[in-house]
Amino acid sequence: MQDNKVQIFDTTLRDGEQVPGCKLDTNQKLVIAERLDLLGVNVIEAGFPVSSPGDFTSVSEIAKIVKNATVCGLTRAVENDIKVAAEALKFANHPRIHTGIGTSDSHIQFKFNSTREKVIERAIKAVSYAKSFVEDVEFYAEDAGRTDNEFLARVCEEVIKAGATVLNIPDTTGYCLPEEYGAKMKYLRENVKGIENVTLSCHCHNDLGLATANSISGVINGARQIECTINGIGERAGNTALEEVVMVLKQHPYLNLETSINTKLLYDTSIMVRESMGMPVQPNKAIVGANAFAHSSGIHQDGVIKNRETYEIMDPEDVGVTESAIVLTARSGRAALAYRAKKIGYELTKVQLDTAYTSFLETADKQKEVKDDDIHSIMKEVNKISKIAMA
Repeated sequence: MQDNKVQIFDTTLRDGEQVPGCKLDTNQKLVIAERLDLLGVNVIEAGFPVSSPGDFTSVSEIAKIVKNATVCGLTRAVENDIKVAAEALKFANHPRIHTGIGTSDSHIQFKFNSTREKVIERAIKAVSYAKSFVEDVEFYAEDAGRTDNEFLARVCEEVIKAGATVLNIPDTTGYCLPEEYGAKMKYLRENVKGIENVTLSCHCHNDLGLATANSISGVINGARQIECTINGIGERAGNTALEEVVMVLKQHPYLNLETSINTKLLYDTSIMVRESMGMPVQPNKAIVGANAFAHSSGIHQDGVIKNRETYEIMDPEDVGVTESAIVLTARSGRAALAYRAKKIGYELTKVQLDTAYTSFLETADKQKEVKDDDIHSIMKEVNKISKIAMA
């Protein structure tokens, strides 16, 4: 793998589907999986095969149709989980088993009632068993964000010896700060024997709104895979949003990090997931929200009309949005009104614009937004006034 290539691991169909009310049937999952493959994701985490017969079937059917991406199934560090996942993945062109265990003292003590040494033993056993079925084995150190770095390094070193090809370092609770998470990746890069032979992966949750920032900090510090979901969907406050990390890397070429994502498909993919899962996207959501490329302030509108880059750092077409939206409100200026009027067929003189703008403000004060139909009505009045003046 190229050192500047960041793998995109999409877990919309596993972590994303764990959101209450977002359950998908197998056919819906197949449609989304095909789109993710077309989008260019490198890994599709298709589900948790042992969790239910439906999930097993979905993973198996996805494995049959995905042409390019690696298809991944999640397991716990439990022998039967791993065996079932291997069975579900047997038709995949590129199968991966994703197994692991909690490594923080909190998980070890309260979740497992165990010890650090026993957790390492379970981790080694799980990876070794998974390796007997597939070559590509990813290990997750659940709650790595709150795991002592020295112990985390020990775990990583042991699972590398057991055959892990990818090390997932999750900020399971979304607790880390970007500098802290990046430093954790740097520490592992510098202190784990054999780390150069595996891929470090970021899996960040958004409990404090830092999932994207943490993932970017992780790849800046040596990780080469980001685990994410379309629209940032996921448990609690969600996961890292695929569209955000992809566009951060695209818009900052000096980082010299790139992905294989066809960004022009991002907006349509967002809509597909939103509609399939029945999970609305907030209007101010970065990249794919309804307002991401919309402008209602007169100052902003004037700037964008003159040169889009004055208030937009991305070309909307790069993410599959047709064009920027000039939304007419009481805060809009003459330039925005003239721009929208021209779009629907009116080339206004200065006198006409002044007259129309007075009527426009009266309309805008009565409603949240002035639509094209309103402009047509305003122009009828302007034309009447013009004819009277000419008479």
